[in-house]
Amino acid sequence: MMRPMKLAGSELMFGRGCLEYIHKIPEKRVFIVIGGSSMEKNGILAKVENLFHDNGAETAVFRGVEPDPSFKTVLKGAAEMLKFEPDLIVGLGGGSVMDAGKAMWVCYEHPEIQTLDQLLTANPFPKLRQKARYLCIPTTAGTASEVSRSVVITDDEKGLKHGLGNMEMMPDIAIDDPEVTIFLPPHITAETGMDALTHALEALVSNRANYLSDILAVPAALDIIRTLPIAYANGKDMDAREMMLNASMTAGLAFTNVSLGIVHSLAQTIGGYFHISHGLADAIILPYIIRYNAVVPYADKKYHDLAAKFGKTDLSEIVDDLNRRLHIPSTLREPLQEEARFESLIPEMAVTAKNDGCTKTNPIIPDVNEFAELLKRCYYGEEK
Repeated sequence: MMRPMKLAGSELMFGRGCLEYIHKIPEKRVFIVIGGSSMEKNGILAKVENLFHDNGAETAVFRGVEPDPSFKTVLKGAAEMLKFEPDLIVGLGGGSVMDAGKAMWVCYEHPEIQTLDQLLTANPFPKLRQKARYLCIPTTAGTASEVSRSVVITDDEKGLKHGLGNMEMMPDIAIDDPEVTIFLPPHITAETGMDALTHALEALVSNRANYLSDILAVPAALDIIRTLPIAYANGKDMDAREMMLNASMTAGLAFTNVSLGIVHSLAQTIGGYFHISHGLADAIILPYIIRYNAVVPYADKKYHDLAAKFGKTDLSEIVDDLNRRLHIPSTLREPLQEEARFESLIPEMAVTAKNDGCTKTNPIIPDVNEFAELLKRCYYGEEK
């Protein structure tokens, strides 16, 4: 099937100081979506609001988007939008905030959508931009939701994550200013950075990968592997922060066009059952899946060619070493100390991972039994 490529929305800004681009945005009723209190404490929210106020725009702020945002939060935000009637929506935060903002945007423009199932099954997908445009300002170098067509929303009943992708949800404006990322603590820098690396490496071996996506994925992966330890060790290093945000964005341009693979299928599934950050789950699972995918010749060659740029032959060993430098554990057993519960849920999680939308673009498609084996391997290590 022929698939058109779309590289971000209408405006993509990156580099130090590009937050000032807000002065060129014409909208006058601006609804800003944030997570907890960090954006207020570090002054970023005030800076963003002041830039809009300089334009004569009125702003409103929705606070409280949680990690793994629920559809209840989405509806709450959309209800506030309906009262304020914005012509621009801003997602200011990490992936959870930007994803929640996208889903709120859909429900604001289409208030008839009142359940997550309605959103997930909408066909055709609801048209947007009748009321507002969407701007993303990422505060982490990881999810690349600012250049992605995708959202991950958690259902209110079972707490399971559900992914949805449609080019209609591509943000109109992305502002990637590294100055807003310098407040990230080291462990979040590491985990979100490994999410970005996973995006690059899964896009690289996606069964939809192409000439252009490879051009984006390869340098993104190289730059993340080289730069993430620097940003982790010194969060004030602006060169490292800028490189990480640029590489995360570039990896996002790749994966939003060619999709991902079973690292994400597994990480999203496990994250729905256990309280583990998405980036941490990605980081732990990634080397196991590199080794699993390497039985496919084209994937093995791409992995080998990338490793060769570091003078190595095994890409999974490079990722294992990177995880050690970032103090990320080698198995899921350390952060998920609920062995009996994990074991009991393996059959259910294997089915959920098999049905995840990212599975179909992995180089090899595991069956349910293979997913169960991969879950055990990632939990206990290769010897289990």
